[in-house]
Amino acid sequence: MGERFYKASHAVLGPIFRTLWSIDTEGTEHVPNEGAAVLASNPPSYLDHFLMPAVIDRPVYFISKAEHFDVPVQSWLFEQWGVIPLARGEGDEDALKKAEGVLEDGSLFGIYPEGTRSLDGRLHKGHTGVARLALKANAPIVPVGMLGTYEALPKGQNLPRLTDVTIRFGEPLAFPELAGEHEDYDTVRKVTDDVMNAIQTLTGQEYVDEYQWNPEYVPKGHEDATDD
Repeated sequence: MGERFYKASHAVLGPIFRTLWSIDTEGTEHVPNEGAAVLASNPPSYLDHFLMPAVIDRPVYFISKAEHFDVPVQSWLFEQWGVIPLARGEGDEDALKKAEGVLEDGSLFGIYPEGTRSLDGRLHKGHTGVARLALKANAPIVPVGMLGTYEALPKGQNLPRLTDVTIRFGEPLAFPELAGEHEDYDTVRKVTDDVMNAIQTLTGQEYVDEYQWNPEYVPKGHEDATDD
């Protein structure tokens, strides 16, 4: 991450974003001033990558699909902002190692447990990566609820609407007694479900106990599958 560039971007773009979308924030005191933490959010919109960091004074690292790095200008910006490229569907261990490194360095890492933007505005079952990362690093998880960004820029829409946005940060969820149990499926499933319940409390979204279908990625062996 280009720290100076990030700080300059935050100083310039932050006030613009907060004004254009009339961002109201709640619970920012739950984001630690120092030390590692995972910010786990619902992902209604592509705008979330920009609006959440706009209301936090510390840099936030994210993962984004590798295709976003194919555009030269966007690729350069993402590199300066510390965005980690992910080869989706290929078990990208390099991306996960970099995410672990962010937490080991005592920084903030933002993740969307649903894995992809919502197609219907509902909250879907979370993947367990959020729990694996947090338990391995023994880092707290701060649940985040994004409201209004789905209406501002839903998946498939190119131009955003200037709607009001609310960003709610919940009390950190800490699991010190489970540190190091990141390989136990039952443990990471339970922690992930606790995180999703906390996000649902913040957003009030309808919860769907199924993974969000992503039309941009069809797992190998399911090429003929349809969304029914």
